Formats: sequence, structure tokens, C-alpha cells
Amino acid sequence: MNTVVTSKEEILKTSRELIRQQGWSAVNIRSVAAACGVSVGSIYNYFDSKAELVGATVESVWCEIFHRPENEMIFQDTQACIIWMYERMEYGCRQYPGFFTLHSLGFMREDKSDGKRLMQQTWQHILNGLCAVLKRDTRIRKDAFTDQFTAEKFADVLFSLMLSALLRQDYDPAAVLEIVSRTVY
Repeated sequence: MNTVVTSKEEILKTSRELIRQQGWSAVNIRSVAAACGVSVGSIYNYFDSKAELVGATVESVWCEIFHRPENEMIFQDTQACIIWMYERMEYGCRQYPGFFTLHSLGFMREDKSDGKRLMQQTWQHILNGLCAVLKRDTRIRKDAFTDQFTAEKFADVLFSLMLSALLRQDYDPAAVLEIVSRTVY
């Protein structure tokens, strides 16, 4: 058995593969070490505990699902961005069945502050990105936003609708695109 792991990323890649094949319960120090072909101590060189390993794995799953697209124009057009987000949500559900539901409900129910913080950071990052796209989109009417109805508030509404669709596993962005079209274009 090897005693050296090539990288932290290799451990996370193996953890993601375990999730795909066996579900979240498969991610623990021993199973990841076995799947990597290394000693348990090698995993502890990178992660102090199972909770830290699971938290890092959750973060790596979020990063894989919502990695930056090659086409940066997606972040110039609200409709293209929304379609991309729905596609990524669908990809995430295919690759990691139940991830969004189990992850959000699991961290909300239990006191897992690191996991909850990571999820909230990721959601805030996505929300901030959506808001930035709304502000950059040249098709948005100049008078679409006011002091009371801001781009931030609209992004929050859109993101809430998207999260609801995610939990329903409804990956058709048509309703959200219609709202965008009627509200700000």
C-alpha cells in the first residue's frame, strides 16, 4: 500500500467518485484511504477529521457543479446565465443524486456550522454572480431597477425560484426566463 497521496485534490476526486458510486455514507477516512490506496494516516495528513474531509468534499462538489464556464459571455446575458445555472443544477443532480436536497436539509437540521457556512457561502457567491450579470446585461431596461426594487432584490427572487426548482428537480428555466422577460427587458 502506498503511504503518500499525490495531492489533496486526488483525495477529493476519489471522495466525489465514492459519492457517485455509493452515496454520501461512503465518505469516511477509512473508505477514502482504501479507495486511494493509501494508509488512513495519509488522509489525516490532509484532513484532521471526517467532518473536515466531508466539508472539503462538499465544497469540491459545489465547485465541480458550478465551475466557471469556458464561455464568459454567459455572465453578460441574464437569460444565458439562468439557462447555464439550470444546466449545472441538472448536471449536479445526475452526478450526485440527492446532493442538493440532502446537503441543504442535512446542514439545516443539524448543527454542522462548517458545512452550513460552506453552503451559504456558495449560495451567496451564486447570488452575487447573478446580481452582477443583471447589472451588466445591456438588454435590461435602464429604468428596470429603483431604490426599492434593486438588482439585488430581483436576483434574490430569481435565485429563490431556482432553488425551489432545484428541490423539485424541475430543470426547465422557462418560468424564470418569462419573469425576467416581463420584468426587466
